[in-house]
Amino acid sequence: MKKLPIGIQTFRDIIKEDYLYIDKTKEALELIENYRYSFLSRPRRFGKSLFLDTLHNIFEGKKELFEGLYIYDKWDWEVTYPVIKISWSGDFKTVQSLKNVAYYNLKKNQERLDVFCENDIDNAICFSQLIEKTHKKYNQKVVILIDEYDKPILDVIENIEQAKINRDFIKSLYSIIKDSDQYIKFTFLTGVSKFSKASIFSGLNMLSDISLMKKFGNICGYTQKDIETTFLPYLEDVDMKRMKKFYNGYNFLKDDIYNPFDTLLFIDNDFKYSNYWFTTGNPSFLIKLIEKNNYFLPKLTNLVLDERLLDSFDIENIDIEVILYQSGYLTIDEMIDDEDYGIEYKLKIPNKEVQQSLSDVIVHYFVQDINPKSKKVPIGKALKKENLEGFKEALNAIFASIPNNNYTNNHIQNYEGFYASIVFVYLQSLGLEIIGEDVTNRGRIDLTIKIENLIYVIEFKVNGNNNALQQIKSKGYSQKYLNEDKTIYEVGIEFSQKEKAIVGFEWERVE
Repeated sequence: MKKLPIGIQTFRDIIKEDYLYIDKTKEALELIENYRYSFLSRPRRFGKSLFLDTLHNIFEGKKELFEGLYIYDKWDWEVTYPVIKISWSGDFKTVQSLKNVAYYNLKKNQERLDVFCENDIDNAICFSQLIEKTHKKYNQKVVILIDEYDKPILDVIENIEQAKINRDFIKSLYSIIKDSDQYIKFTFLTGVSKFSKASIFSGLNMLSDISLMKKFGNICGYTQKDIETTFLPYLEDVDMKRMKKFYNGYNFLKDDIYNPFDTLLFIDNDFKYSNYWFTTGNPSFLIKLIEKNNYFLPKLTNLVLDERLLDSFDIENIDIEVILYQSGYLTIDEMIDDEDYGIEYKLKIPNKEVQQSLSDVIVHYFVQDINPKSKKVPIGKALKKENLEGFKEALNAIFASIPNNNYTNNHIQNYEGFYASIVFVYLQSLGLEIIGEDVTNRGRIDLTIKIENLIYVIEFKVNGNNNALQQIKSKGYSQKYLNEDKTIYEVGIEFSQKEKAIVGFEWERVE
């Protein structure tokens, strides 16, 4: 069997050293032939860099590397194009360090292309000269490939002022591309986030965003078909349904796909289920945004966004749901094309890895629970056994364990959604089927939990009058599920801000 390309982003090495390669050259050909300026947004570790390098080798005419691949007999290998490639990697904490990284990128391209800038101090001028001089030297239009275009911003996103400075610098650099149009054959940028055209892409208003074009939905990642064919010899005796539940589920309007990083490390680690992809990121900025905005976490399970999903965000106005989607913690469940309201996107947490890992991080941050498993396991067991008293005791244990300074140093407990959100993340980390803000014809259920042949309809109240259960009954929330032939429990939970605890817990079984 071929070797697994763990951490390898160089197309030539994968082919020459006989590593496994999932053919993406059909999408590459479609892109090259139909788009002159394009942009792709995908979460980290999804194979963007490898795809970019594949394009690099196509334009340089490396025909021998593509034997047996889709593009091999469909591309004119006799015509080659000089390629300028910028890959953002390094220290971006100051504008000088960012300029140094830009200088290094431009210098590498000058040496590879044997074209040199007259002014290599000013990065924008040098970039302009590099494009024009390369075109003149090779008597051919230039290809520009930019990997992780937004990394100089995202790496310092917690420092808003520095992020703005970095944004303005790369914006000035990217504006050179539009001014050099007569010298350019093809331009392709990849990144995690789609910043607004006004903030970065104002100089690139001709850029086509292919991120949610169905024909490019599988441009990165592995499909279920890939897993069941190409990867099948590597997955002997693996429970494929469990693997699919744990790692599959990302969707960009075509097939559900696996993150390559997860897949390769799962195989390499002898099929150990672990949060390989999740641990490569740092969601602390997102957690702080959730806290700052008093975000009601159960919304994550029943979230619908309009086309602002495509319109992106800007540094001064970051939308939590959009950045959760763009960074890979949410993905598309369904596109809804409504005649009256236009296109909307129903989002979901992609798989069990993200569901459990994100919940554990949130629990650790808000509750300072270093061992959430000890709290969540009793919850899961109680619910499965229809032990409502055990469920109550498990929840009481959670709130009793929250350090007092977590309340005194934090305002988050002062909004009603805090308590429901804490319960939600513990339930979510169990991998249960949960619906937050569950819509009925009489209103919204705070939380619905489905476990095998059981359904729990839950309403939360803060500083109330023990009327949470009564609201469920008066609104007829359970009627939505009467035809599912499952046992239904209605549960009303009351919290006290003063006591920082559950002060009311009532339930009834629906007969």
